[in-house]
Formats: sequence, C-alpha cells, structure tokens
Amino acid sequence: MASHSTPATPACCTPRSAGPGRPKDPGKRIAILDAAKRLFLLNGFDGTSMDQIAAEAGVSKLTVYSHFGDKDKLFAEAVRAHCEQNLPDALFAPAPDVPLRQRLSDIGHAFYAMVMAPEAIAGHRILCSPQAASNGMPTLFWEAGPKRVQDAFADLLQRRIDAGELEIDDTQCAAAQFFTLLKGEPHAQAVFGFCCSAREVTPQAHVASVVDLFLRAYARR
Repeated sequence: MASHSTPATPACCTPRSAGPGRPKDPGKRIAILDAAKRLFLLNGFDGTSMDQIAAEAGVSKLTVYSHFGDKDKLFAEAVRAHCEQNLPDALFAPAPDVPLRQRLSDIGHAFYAMVMAPEAIAGHRILCSPQAASNGMPTLFWEAGPKRVQDAFADLLQRRIDAGELEIDDTQCAAAQFFTLLKGEPHAQAVFGFCCSAREVTPQAHVASVVDLFLRAYARR
C-alpha cells in the first residue's frame, strides 16, 4: 500500500468557497461521508480515491473537494461523524438528574455496540496492518474518533467530581481505563476472529461489570 500523502489537488478541483448564492448542500455532504465510510472500510485509506468516493456518492469530484478540501480531512471527518452517530454529544451532556451509574451504563452500552460492530472490527484490523501503521492514518483516526470520545468522557467525569460523586486525580487516565475495560477480552477475541470462548458473557453483563469495577475504583466513599 502506498504512502498516504495526498497529491496536490488538481487545478480543476480547487475548492471554491460557497458564496451567498452557492450554499453547500447538506444532503450531498451526508452522501459523501457515507460513501467515504464504506470505501475507506472496504479498500483502506490508500486504496480509496476521491474519484471513487465521488462516484459512490453520486456527486462530482469538485463537490467532494469543495466540502472537505482533501482526502485526509475527509477521512478524519468520516471517523468523527461515525463516532458522533454512535456516541452523540447528548450522552456526555450535563445531566445531574441522571444517576451516575445509569450515565456510565448508557455510555458503556453505546461504546461497546460501536466497537463490536463488524465494520468497526474490520476497520480496526486495517489500522493495525503494517501498511496503515507506516503512514499517518492511525493518527488521523485517533484524533478524530477515540480522542474526541475520551475527552468528552473526561469532561463528564470532572463534572461528577465537582458534584461530589467521584474521586479521581487524573480524569484522562480514568477515561482511558473505562474504554479499555469496555473493549476487554470480547473485543480482542473479535479482532482475532476467535468465537469459541468458554466464557460466554452477554454485552449487558460485560458493561455492568465494567461499570461496577469503575465505580469501586472511583466512587466517592
């Protein structure tokens, strides 16, 4: 797989700003993002071209460049959109009336469902390949997806600390621990394609055990 460095945008595809009479079509933006997510997953970053994305979305390449600028930005935006769709901002919004355990469980179930989806497992394998590791795609993915989720969760933890419900010295570390625990053995087995574990644990039981462990570590006594 070739290096992921993006070639210079052709002169014919130089993005033009949307003037007063040229608003960008949100429907086309969504179609481009959906096409990009499918093709990046199927072909990897380097195996997907802007021409392919434009054809898959049913728009011109000029429209793709106009909305996203270049392939790096489109990839990052596709990852961000995928995470926001599965872990919307509302899950991390201040909600002092929602019990802490319930809030952690809701986030845990949403995150677990997202990372265990077949397309997410396939994408994880692509990112762990030597070809992907040799370019900047993992960094783009991390900044656009996991880091955004982890930062939002750390902010939520800080609000609960301020409310006297948690005792945590390092919210970023605690956030990383929470999501790592949620992946746990089930995610590793799914990535390896191992489906014959002697320990069959339901998603509900797995998330509940992670939330219990997290609260035993950090709930204010």
